[in-house]
Amino acid sequence: MRRRTVFSFIIALLCFSGTAYAKEQTTLPFKDIKGHWAEKTITEMVAKGILDGYPNGSFQPDQPVKVDQFIKMLILSYSDIHQNGERSFTPSFLQSLSTENQTIIKQDYRYFTFKSATVGYWAKPYIDIASDLHFLNRSRYSDFQGDMTRENVAEVLYYTLQETEFLEDTQFGQQLAQAYGDLRSATEREQKFIAEALVKGIMEGYPNGYFGVGDKVTRAQALVLLNRLTNKEKRIAVIAPSSDKLRLAVPTTGGGMKTIVFPDQRMRDAYDVLKLAGEQRGTNQVLLDTTLRLFKDQKEKDTVTASSAGVAKPQEETALWLDPQYNAYGITIQLREGTLARNQEAVETFSNYLFGYNAATFRKWFNEVCTHVEAGKTVSSKQVTIGEDKVDILVDGGNKTVIFSITKKLG
Repeated sequence: MRRRTVFSFIIALLCFSGTAYAKEQTTLPFKDIKGHWAEKTITEMVAKGILDGYPNGSFQPDQPVKVDQFIKMLILSYSDIHQNGERSFTPSFLQSLSTENQTIIKQDYRYFTFKSATVGYWAKPYIDIASDLHFLNRSRYSDFQGDMTRENVAEVLYYTLQETEFLEDTQFGQQLAQAYGDLRSATEREQKFIAEALVKGIMEGYPNGYFGVGDKVTRAQALVLLNRLTNKEKRIAVIAPSSDKLRLAVPTTGGGMKTIVFPDQRMRDAYDVLKLAGEQRGTNQVLLDTTLRLFKDQKEKDTVTASSAGVAKPQEETALWLDPQYNAYGITIQLREGTLARNQEAVETFSNYLFGYNAATFRKWFNEVCTHVEAGKTVSSKQVTIGEDKVDILVDGGNKTVIFSITKKLG
């Protein structure tokens, strides 16, 4: 009896040990990533099902990633995997999309399975949805099984960021990118993509001072870049030199910050004037990016700020704005009952700064045009010169909206 008990115990121990050993084997890292610079990210992303290893137990982290593989990884990176093996888009991703793209997913891709096609080209489902969401221009790729280059990746990142976040200040990105010695070997279009990927802290150059234009992106690098794209905490901090007085970090939609490079001191100071003008409206305003939005009341503010991106209406009743890229200033006003009275002080604060001694001339044009449009009179768009500035007055009589666009007079 004792022998049988001991024998049974040994058998049970062997069975248990075998199970534990098998479990340990499955959790061991791939045989070729131990000590690799991206080992941790590879392990984490593979656990999420973003990219698989090979049947021989290798991952081949330094092999080039193919275009179709990268697009598949991009789509999967915005999804969660559930205990039953099914996937769904993350709530934060869906909320980041415009109303148009949210509708595309709810209608055209409501049955999207996050799986490769079983008939035809395996990557078609991923390429189709990425194209429909405007993450890439499908027509630009003649071979989806080709290797991804660094500028290819930067392009996909650019358009994905445009649809899910916001694009950084163009001038700031270009200044940052100019530091890399090989940037000019990329086309002007590619330089724009590279600059955005750099300023977002998703891509970075090499220690030798080059970006690596034309270099192929490896499987490991692709996982790291996508991890930074979808997880802002993983991004590289990009700090603007404090000595540059024309650079400023400003708040943007979603609680983030964006670095703006103003073209001159006049516009840099104008941003401070926007803040002052906003304070004159109490809480019925919000200053994001370089636009001060003024609302009729708290109810309108809540309605407008809660509306999804891509929705044309409802809108704030007045906007005071700066456009650093084109060195332009402006006032956009929707003339409803009481609009002029509610926003008079804020508009005057802004126009007094812009026009100085000529502010009275601007106020004359502003009040005359707005009063006539509010009364339903026919008013034509026109251009006037006030001091050193050219003012384009654009009138939309049907919607009772007037835009005053102010730029420096040439010559």
